[in-house]
Amino acid sequence: MASKRITATLAALSVLAALSPLVAGARAFTAQDLVMLDRVSDPQLSPDGQVLVYTVRETDWAANRGRTSLWRLALATPGAQPERLTASGSNASSPRWSADGKSLYFLSDRGGTTQVWRLGNGPGEAQPATKLPLEVQSFAVAPDGRRLAVALLVYLDCADLACTQKRGGKPAAGKGSGTLYSGLFMRHWDEWADGRRSQLFLAEPNANGGPATDARRLTRDITGDVPSKPFGGDEEYAFAIDGRTLYFDARIPGDKEPWSTNFDVYAVAVDDDSAPRNLTAGNLAWDGDPLPSRDGKKLYYLAMRRPGFESDRFGVMELDLESGKSREIDADWDRSAGRLKLAVDGRSLYTTTDDLGEHPLFAIDIASGHVKRVVADGNVGDFSLAGQRLVFARDNLQSPTQLYTLADKGEAVALTNLNTERLQDVSFGATERFEFKGWNGDTVHGYVVKPHDFEPGHKYPVAFLIHGGPQGSWVNDFHYRWNPQTYAGAGFAVVTIDFHGSTGYGQAFTDAISKHWGDRPLEDLQKGWAAALAKFPYLDGANACALGASYGGYMINWIAGNWNAPESGAWKCLVSHDGDFDNRMMAYSTEEEWFTEWENGGTPWQDPENYERFNPALHVGDWKVPMLVVHSALDFRIPVEQGIGLFTALQWRGVPSQFLYFPDENHWVLKPHNSVQWHQAVEGWLKKWTGSGDAAPAETPGAASGDSAGGGAGE
Repeated sequence: MASKRITATLAALSVLAALSPLVAGARAFTAQDLVMLDRVSDPQLSPDGQVLVYTVRETDWAANRGRTSLWRLALATPGAQPERLTASGSNASSPRWSADGKSLYFLSDRGGTTQVWRLGNGPGEAQPATKLPLEVQSFAVAPDGRRLAVALLVYLDCADLACTQKRGGKPAAGKGSGTLYSGLFMRHWDEWADGRRSQLFLAEPNANGGPATDARRLTRDITGDVPSKPFGGDEEYAFAIDGRTLYFDARIPGDKEPWSTNFDVYAVAVDDDSAPRNLTAGNLAWDGDPLPSRDGKKLYYLAMRRPGFESDRFGVMELDLESGKSREIDADWDRSAGRLKLAVDGRSLYTTTDDLGEHPLFAIDIASGHVKRVVADGNVGDFSLAGQRLVFARDNLQSPTQLYTLADKGEAVALTNLNTERLQDVSFGATERFEFKGWNGDTVHGYVVKPHDFEPGHKYPVAFLIHGGPQGSWVNDFHYRWNPQTYAGAGFAVVTIDFHGSTGYGQAFTDAISKHWGDRPLEDLQKGWAAALAKFPYLDGANACALGASYGGYMINWIAGNWNAPESGAWKCLVSHDGDFDNRMMAYSTEEEWFTEWENGGTPWQDPENYERFNPALHVGDWKVPMLVVHSALDFRIPVEQGIGLFTALQWRGVPSQFLYFPDENHWVLKPHNSVQWHQAVEGWLKKWTGSGDAAPAETPGAASGDSAGGGAGE
């Protein structure tokens, strides 16, 4: 294979990472390192499995943004090295092959707006496949290799694309600047609603074979977003094998969109004007991500069972398109499946999911439902199957993402070696999993990460990280916001706990947090902290700070009034990022109301006691521990007033505190400069109160200089 030299390089780097604290000149991993790493994703094999195309995101520090390009690797050519496909002056992403392998389509803004471009097998420059008046959000290639399904943002009352282009997402002309809303969502994630919806259109080459300049709407009578907002993509729609039908999922909003998780799978004829047909109307919970079988007779998709619960288990379903009967393929597998892809022989479905602190790749036998782990360790992200090959992206707590393939004996063989030079002198902290008995006597898992310069016999201050979600997990991954290695690089040991509510331990474990935000998880965190202190003598339990974002931020706010006794050894300081401060007001101001209603077991007026039982705002009088508060203006999931109220309460109480505010970030902190500023502020706060380094700045970091650098993250 074309990777022996790369594999050897990576193997040497792995040894270096393990030994680097002992190597002269080895240095700490920093936030600047984190934001400057190249990020590889979206591997796409050609249909014959001979060529791999993938996306690389590089950081343009001067422009304070990421830039994406496409790369190609000829897998069938011994010794071949990756080559860049697209120019550095534009962004390119979402590579997708035609069924015959003769064309590669991708998104690019090289023409000034994001459109679909096409690159043939032979020599020559890429040519535009669309020149639409609106930007293309995502796309899928029809089996004929010419027609495209494209997702566009449009006004539903517009008869053509030019109408939406003319209105441009702006309010109607007039002297007033106000927008009159008659229902929710008014805003979602980080955008105010302007009336446009994401819809699917069929784009065809013009009569001369040139780019499509117009498109015909396929999602007629669908008033919801296809794909869904804010994170839906081309996994939510797919052409039938014969190209005559398009399958997609959608939620029909009505006046209850913020309270509904009722997505359904639809089918629409591509070549006529018939209305889409609902294929899963009988299930009032979430159905999505349709995938046709190889013979076109079955449709596979994911389905939840409980309406209103966004973290229910996704089962893998098979729908017989002729009879309309469905069955669950993996009914005996107590995991929630992710995006599905078919094996080349059509007999198995591949998927990833959280599993005991890892995020492996699994194969599910369609006939029997038997589940087999294909790639066990680390965090498997995107993957592709074609010919005789499987290619997948994988990272772990000590390594950013690389692309791999499986050799004949099943071992992972590296295909890329990004960031080798950047990390050649970096030492990462060693990691170890541990377990203990938590709430209800259940086994609960956690990770510890040693400081990068660890020496036996020394004690180290601790960063106790609490994950968001709350239905999330600290998996063995290399996170680009909450990365334990940045704290290890700053001289801290790190402890993380997958408390009840975490994913990857069975649905009952995940369910246990609902209506119990402040008791069961807190018990796990307390017992996990005690277990870590008993097991790892290098942890300085009297010199530790707790940090978290989203639900983790809520838990920090709850800990402030419920786990601050000096005799417990906790805490020297706290960091709360985008966390709930007042549960009742949070319910009235967040956007996705299904979440708050499910998690609290009812509405705030019918069941007020459920909102007050674990409300941090009711315990302000017990606050003593210094806290850094971080919040952003564009966070509509947990609005900025929650952070302002939290900081106001701290100041009112006279508790040492600071407030780091980002006017241009959402629930996550994403811009490179902001990410660095975020890390510097958080690490400075930890060092100030643990006495392990320079004190935190006296005023808001960056305020004096106007520098807009920060970034640590949402969930």
